[in-house]
Amino acid sequence: MSITQQYLLDTYRARQRGEAGPPAPGAHDWQVVRELRDHRRFRAVIAARPARGRIRRALGRWLSRPRP
Repeated sequence: MSITQQYLLDTYRARQRGEAGPPAPGAHDWQVVRELRDHRRFRAVIAARPARGRIRRALGRWLSRPRP
């Protein structure tokens, strides 16, 4: 059974029972991606690993800029 067929079946059952329908497939994908990214960053802080990527480059630029 495909995702679309399961979604339609669940929607039909919810309407028959007078309940709220399920969210459409893919409706919360970006939220899940953001939460996963935040969780990985949190785990890196807890493990005391150094910053990587954009944060590290931004810190490097800020720390290496000339002082007046």
